[in-house]
Amino acid sequence: MDLWFNEWNTDTCKFSIKIKDPIYSEKTPFQKIDFFESYDFGIFFTLDGMMMVNEKDEFIYHDMITHVPMSVNPNIKRVLVIGGGDGGTVRELTRYNSIELIHMVEIDERVVRLCQKYLPVTSSKLEDERVTLFFEDGIKFVKNKESFYDLILVDSTDPIGPGEGLFTTSFYRDCYKALNENGILINQHESPYFDQYKEEMLKAHGKLKKIFDVCEVYQFHMPTYSSGHWLFGFASKGLNPIKDHKPEEWENLGLKTKYYNSQIHQGAFMLPTYVRELLESV
Repeated sequence: MDLWFNEWNTDTCKFSIKIKDPIYSEKTPFQKIDFFESYDFGIFFTLDGMMMVNEKDEFIYHDMITHVPMSVNPNIKRVLVIGGGDGGTVRELTRYNSIELIHMVEIDERVVRLCQKYLPVTSSKLEDERVTLFFEDGIKFVKNKESFYDLILVDSTDPIGPGEGLFTTSFYRDCYKALNENGILINQHESPYFDQYKEEMLKAHGKLKKIFDVCEVYQFHMPTYSSGHWLFGFASKGLNPIKDHKPEEWENLGLKTKYYNSQIHQGAFMLPTYVRELLESV
């Protein structure tokens, strides 16, 4: 019997993966979690039927959410990760000896525990001594912080369900307050292609532009995300991702990456005309 995972981009377009074996399924108070083994992408997990992480291409997302800000400010010491329950973002952060503290706030502890069991490729560094896990609402957590973090990474799901509040103006304002004077915020910025994602992209960008002095967007190719064309937002109180990029300092660290490099960094901010025009319209 053929078993397929289907994720619908629109009512008439879907992304489909043939499943080798279903591994685990659980409904938590927050969402439905499923783990599968596939032929082409290895083990992957979904939240409420949406692809989150798989073994084959996870490095692309985690390289780009982490190394872009770290190469703009290699002196980052204190980092907050909101979401990121699979652990891949934390894994990349722990490669920097200069980072002293990593707080990871994940609302659903079961995501973390199940990824530790089924996806060690991403979750292997969650027990690093610099990492503290908080299983609570990231929206409430960040409200209590002021001028504390050098970097906040919002590694969130789409703006539905538990991730919805991570795309609001009040949340972005609280992130601004929680950052120090050179602080950087990176947020999952959706995709410019299909309408439902495009609308959320524009909403997020419009809100961030009203709060942060520097507000840019960069792109990367994620094969298993809708359309394959995905974005992160780069917002800062002062540091510019191109003008303040420090490629030599970052390269001197000797980190081996599979996707990110200094040339990709520059090119990622050079957006297609239609995307640039969309972002300028808000």
